[in-house]
Amino acid sequence: MKVVYFLVAFLALASSIAFAYDPSPLQDFCVAVNENNGVFVNGKFCKDPKLVKAEDFFTHVEPGNTSNKLGSKVTPVTVTEIAGLNTLGISLVRIDYAPKGLNPPHTHPRGTEILIVVEGTLNVGFVASNQNNNTLFTKVLNKGDVFVFPIGLIHFQLNVGNVNAIAIAGLSSQNPGVITIANALFGSTPLISSDVLTKAFQVNNIVIQNLEKQFL
Repeated sequence: MKVVYFLVAFLALASSIAFAYDPSPLQDFCVAVNENNGVFVNGKFCKDPKLVKAEDFFTHVEPGNTSNKLGSKVTPVTVTEIAGLNTLGISLVRIDYAPKGLNPPHTHPRGTEILIVVEGTLNVGFVASNQNNNTLFTKVLNKGDVFVFPIGLIHFQLNVGNVNAIAIAGLSSQNPGVITIANALFGSTPLISSDVLTKAFQVNNIVIQNLEKQFL
């Protein structure tokens, strides 16, 4: 009987791992199309392979405009930008930072991120889950340095230099998603009840209202 329980537990674990990331494709490619007259795979309809062309696997990324409050710009290259990424389980972003620019704390619910610094110096980090005591793992990265942000964990990058910085990050999903923590908490639609936020952050309602004004 113990053997049976072990096998059930093992199969359950294997199943959870198998479905934790984008499923492996069963064809060479499945270029996404908006029409609904194709084969539906991974949230997108597939273009007829006979109609696929090189442009379906190509895009061009310009430097991002960092003239904003955060001093950063994330330019995604996901299945939305390259239809040929559909079912392939990868994507990337280019991140531009002004001096002291910040890519604020956020999480990718569907993808692990691996980042390389192309130019500049970044202070990066991620916070482990509650079961690991919300431990902060942080490192200062220079040109050529690489850092990994595990799937689902809150992470950030801050340009600590006095010049512009650039990073490229790969993600383990064609559509990893992004949740910016401050926007989600103080700029949701509709707003989260102030009763919830004042109790969660142990502050008064005036503090919450002032924070919410930043995201209107």
